[in-house]
Amino acid sequence: MKLLLHICCGPCEIYPLEQLRHKGFEVSGFFYNPNIHPLSEYKNRRQAVEDFSRAANIDMIFPDYEPAEFFRAINNRETNPGRWSLCWELRFKKTANAARENGFDYFSTTLLVSPYQDQEGLKKIGSDIAKETGIEFYYEDFRPGFRKAHNEARTKGLYLQKYCGCIYSRDKEISAKCVSRK
Repeated sequence: MKLLLHICCGPCEIYPLEQLRHKGFEVSGFFYNPNIHPLSEYKNRRQAVEDFSRAANIDMIFPDYEPAEFFRAINNRETNPGRWSLCWELRFKKTANAARENGFDYFSTTLLVSPYQDQEGLKKIGSDIAKETGIEFYYEDFRPGFRKAHNEARTKGLYLQKYCGCIYSRDKEISAKCVSRK
């Protein structure tokens, strides 16, 4: 059973990879995140994924970083929850298509480990894209391993980001810090 795992960041890769391997999946990773902004943030996250993946002996695919793909996908729909579902759909489609092109049986995502993401929304989009592409979406609620994985990431010295990745969530985080300092 070959599974292509969309990976959003190094810390979130840890627990899903452990669980999937335990269940007998042959896992490869797919780091496609055109939403991440700025480029320096993308590079930090990619490096963390490269470092962890090398240590965990997981084959990786790194498509080109094309932030314009993200902006085209969310065109004039920057507010939540619309932006999130469009961003997830963009990344899941690219992952499922890569899975189909490379002979995988399943695709999934490390976004399922985050307590900050809409599990039902992720599950629905994954299922819809599975129907479109013919590649089965593997759903599992990985949230029970979130804190453990982030503690392990800290111990390993992996980069831990402060926001989901896009310019809109970054600006919201920066605004919240400024307001809290007043």
